[in-house]
Formats: sequence, structure tokens, C-alpha cells
Amino acid sequence: SLLILNLVTMLFDRLNEGGPFFMYPLFFILILLIILIVKGFLQKGSVEKTMSLISSIALFAIVWGFLGQIIGLIGAFDAIESIGEVSPAVLAAGLKVAFLAPVLGMFTFLVGRLGIIILTWLKKD
Repeated sequence: SLLILNLVTMLFDRLNEGGPFFMYPLFFILILLIILIVKGFLQKGSVEKTMSLISSIALFAIVWGFLGQIIGLIGAFDAIESIGEVSPAVLAAGLKVAFLAPVLGMFTFLVGRLGIIILTWLKKD
């Protein structure tokens, strides 16, 4: 129980750290993809529409993550420009935060692609 609470707290800390505007939609998209993959497993008949939807949503997730990174980096470079000098530690911390949204976007994309691969493999001809 305490372990689960710590994991949930750590998850939400990362989501907030990476920028809630980009990270929370990616998290909800990940949950949506998992639901669609399960629906594809349980679905009788053709799963083409579900697979197409999974593919489109997964692609959206990766693009959304990279958009978050680019917008975050532009803001960071504006701040560095106005300050003048930045310590390497501050720069490294900012770069770490900049990579959180694309990592979640790529993970979400991979889950979607893996779901499509499995659904394609299990699909009846």
C-alpha cells in the first residue's frame, strides 16, 4: 500500500515537472490507448477501425510530446538570453525537464505500436 502510494506520488511529480499542459494529456492518451488495445482484443470481427484509431492517436502522442519539448526549449532559451549566464547545473536541470514530454510521448507511441503489432498478429484472416 505504501509502495503504491509512493509510485503514484512519483508519477504525478514527474507529470507536473514535465509541464502539466503537455504531460497530463499524454498520460490520458496512454490510458486511452491501453483501453483501445484491450477493446481490440475483446472485439469480435474486424478490428481495422480500432487499429487505425490506435495508430493515429499514438502518432499524435509522439508529436504532442515533441511540441512540448520545442515550446519548453524556446522558453528556456529566452530565459537564458535574458539572464546572460547560466550554470551548467541549471542548464542540465532544464534539459532534463525538456525531455520528459517527448519521452512520455515516445513511450505512448511504442505502447500503441506494440498493441497494433499484437492485434495484427492475432487477427483472423
